[in-house]
Amino acid sequence: MNTEKLDNIVKKYEALGEEIADPEVIADAKRWSKLCKEHTSLSPVVEKYAEYKRAEKNVREAEQLLSDPDMRELAEEEIAEGKERMERVQQELRILLLPKDPDDSHDVIMEIRAGAGGEEAALFAAQLARMYKMYADIKGWKWEELSVNATELGGVKETSFSISGTDVYASLKYESGVHRVQRVPETETQGRIHTSTVTVAVLPEAEDVNVEISEKDLRLDTYRSSGAGGQHINKTDSAVRITHLPTGIVVCCEDERSQTKNKEKAMKVLRARVYDHYKSIADKEQADMRRSQVGTGDRSERIRTYNFPQGRVTDHRIGLSMYNITDFMNGDIGGMLEAIRVADVAARLGEIKE
Repeated sequence: MNTEKLDNIVKKYEALGEEIADPEVIADAKRWSKLCKEHTSLSPVVEKYAEYKRAEKNVREAEQLLSDPDMRELAEEEIAEGKERMERVQQELRILLLPKDPDDSHDVIMEIRAGAGGEEAALFAAQLARMYKMYADIKGWKWEELSVNATELGGVKETSFSISGTDVYASLKYESGVHRVQRVPETETQGRIHTSTVTVAVLPEAEDVNVEISEKDLRLDTYRSSGAGGQHINKTDSAVRITHLPTGIVVCCEDERSQTKNKEKAMKVLRARVYDHYKSIADKEQADMRRSQVGTGDRSERIRTYNFPQGRVTDHRIGLSMYNITDFMNGDIGGMLEAIRVADVAARLGEIKE
């Protein structure tokens, strides 16, 4: 274990503690808030390292009692317990010292699109959107519909919605990819199992400080909505299409009757897509040096199969199958998400050479 690195973290933590107690720093609310956040982020490492040093001290003290025949047995027990605790804490420290994803604390925009499979794919896309919204409800997060391109039978060709709460991206970032469904469609008279696909994209919601979009880089077009909404929609150019010229990214929104609201929603999605575009380029460069065992987050990668006849959900990245498909589709996906997170941590730990 790199104790020099940990000692430096403790020194930095103590220095930050002194800084945030300085009246001049307190007077600068923005600086004080930033330093407090950094101080808090180091706290778990400092506390865990202190626990490690206490265990190490107990082992040293017990070793000094080995020469005393009356204390030898007790000392050996304390040494064994202390070394076991040191090993456990050392592993926990390794996890705490893993590089943090700066987007983990962000809210997200989820984009779900029907792939191969026609109407059956559209129906499953609607079910996946419902699944994630139900999971958000379970977690106490808030979600907001941004756009929906619905089909006549109740499916969706594509839909996007935002989810906000604590560490949303950290929980959902592994969901990007191709989701495959195997089942007998309601329209199938011969009872044959069909295979359809849906793509899911999880975009960290960009803040103004994350991505700078200049007005001169945008082209705004307005048009009349072709969707539901009665005569009002057909009489006004309320729908909005925004094109980001440097990347060619296009976002349309026509769900609201107000052009202003449609523009606000479209800009929200555009910021996330532009941020994701440049982030993906950077991530690809990193992936040439490091490729996680649980997948790359590439949206062309098939990550999961939902087999309804067998009641099975299988994540192909970690080889885990769960036989609770009804509960899973009703938002009970936390167990799967945690298993994927643990596998990713294990893969990253395996890449670290101390």
